[in-house]
Amino acid sequence: MNIVAIIVATAVVAGTGLFIGLFLGVAGKKFAVEVDEKEIAVREELPGNNCGGCGYPGCDGLAAAIAKGEAPCNACPVGGAPVGNRIAKIMGQEVAETVRQVAYVKCAGNCEKTKSRYAYTGVEDCEMLAFVPGSGPKSCAYGCMGFGSCVKACPFDAIHIINGIAVVDKEACKACGKCVAKCPRHLIELVPYEQKTFVACSSHGKGKEVTASCDVGCIGCKKCEKNCPSQAITVTNFCAHVDYEKCTNCGTCKDVCPREIIAG
Repeated sequence: MNIVAIIVATAVVAGTGLFIGLFLGVAGKKFAVEVDEKEIAVREELPGNNCGGCGYPGCDGLAAAIAKGEAPCNACPVGGAPVGNRIAKIMGQEVAETVRQVAYVKCAGNCEKTKSRYAYTGVEDCEMLAFVPGSGPKSCAYGCMGFGSCVKACPFDAIHIINGIAVVDKEACKACGKCVAKCPRHLIELVPYEQKTFVACSSHGKGKEVTASCDVGCIGCKKCEKNCPSQAITVTNFCAHVDYEKCTNCGTCKDVCPREIIAG
């Protein structure tokens, strides 16, 4: 074996490696993207769930928006007040008060309370039921279909189908809003964690139609509206709605509701 050839080959390989290293070092400095130190610090405080509940494409997107002043420090629904407070300190801003929220399903029509028109066998997905007769087997065209599109969408295992309707685990819910966006009947809303008074119905049917399909559905009688001392509950389109900012959770509406559809 020619020793000279070996030395030449070794020198060529070493020279090539040295050239590539120098080239990458120069290119790295020339094309380096400056990263805001605040953005890095904010990102480290975010929980990393990348749920999109803040309205941005993951935690990286939110961190960049906060660092640029395009999003509030408490924009992360998963981190809540503790994370919002730490980010506010990083940004040198006053700590904004954060009200914890949770998802709530506005339907109480479980298997015992809502009548079924037929036995359904097929794809178990709420969005797909729009293509089956009557939009599903339940006689109420406004209530929870119970096939769990919201369950599949929840990244925190905070919502489950119990006895035919979706039920939220308040302690596990992070208010990311994915179940809200997924429900094809718009039955889920984000409410204050401390709220105790809810109307567990979203029906827009008239009284006779409601009583024929569900044992507890709201019939729009307006007794709750007339008796609320805070004017926090109103009936529109045959269904009662609670204004959570006005509501004092006094329970008056629950006491006068003939259908016992108001929780309080």
